[in-house]
Amino acid sequence: MSAPTPVPPLGTPDPRRTGPLHDRALWVRSAVVMIVIIGVLYLVEAIDAATNMRLDDDGIVPRESDGLAGIVWSPFLHAGFDHLTSNATVGAVLGFLLLLARRFVITTAIVWIVSGFGVWLFGPAHVSTIGASGIIFGWLAFLLVRGLFNRSPLQIVLGVVLALIYGSVLWGVLPTQPQISWQAHLFGAVGGVLAASVLAGRDRRRARSAPATPPMYGGNTSR
Repeated sequence: MSAPTPVPPLGTPDPRRTGPLHDRALWVRSAVVMIVIIGVLYLVEAIDAATNMRLDDDGIVPRESDGLAGIVWSPFLHAGFDHLTSNATVGAVLGFLLLLARRFVITTAIVWIVSGFGVWLFGPAHVSTIGASGIIFGWLAFLLVRGLFNRSPLQIVLGVVLALIYGSVLWGVLPTQPQISWQAHLFGAVGGVLAASVLAGRDRRRARSAPATPPMYGGNTSR
């Protein structure tokens, strides 16, 4: 006997993507991804140390054509394990939160490009800039302002909590120490705000274009 099979109303949570089991899987998957990323960074730094820090020359060299490739490689390179650990400690938390929010890939891509080109355009000449701090500043900026763009009270509260914990590092967008690239920090933060705006706008457009009444489709069910 045939009977119509209704489509769940728009906005109804997909049971495959909700519930305790899915939430637990998301937390585990997010943690595993961050562990892998940080493991790769430590592996690269170990190789760098074993080669007498030669990889550090492959960072972003401003306004030089050869330095453009550093936009890709610089976040993987650090000036020693102390530098890497200081970035990884904060980055692990922020990256994990982005993975939980399912905004990691697009946010990271926007921040990576904006921060990298900002350093290439405005960084000091003849200096190789390395480190993942630009991306970390972008992640932080995204999480701080995301709730404002989305008008989400929960996300705003999360942003306030993160501001109380990590807000002091935002002074890094200003020129303080000559050996620290404030340009990477500043443009990373700009990229984070841009990513929050782009993603919020995309979500609003999707909501406006969604049909008010979901269609029905025929399906066969045996009785």
